[in-house]
Amino acid sequence: MKGHQYISNQVGNKIAVILPIKEYQALLDKVEELEDIRLYDEAKKRKSEPIRAKEAFEMLDRKRQK
Repeated sequence: MKGHQYISNQVGNKIAVILPIKEYQALLDKVEELEDIRLYDEAKKRKSEPIRAKEAFEMLDRKRQK
């Protein structure tokens, strides 16, 4: 990590960090990818029957409306 800065409290303990936006976005992308992998692994463990993409999107739309 280059270009990051720390914010400290009155006694010198580091309490926050400032990152360049590119580094921040890269971290978010990695977290998102790891979450996708986790969800995929979780779904594979369920051994459920596959469903058509159209049905899956309809299910997601119904969930979002609740």
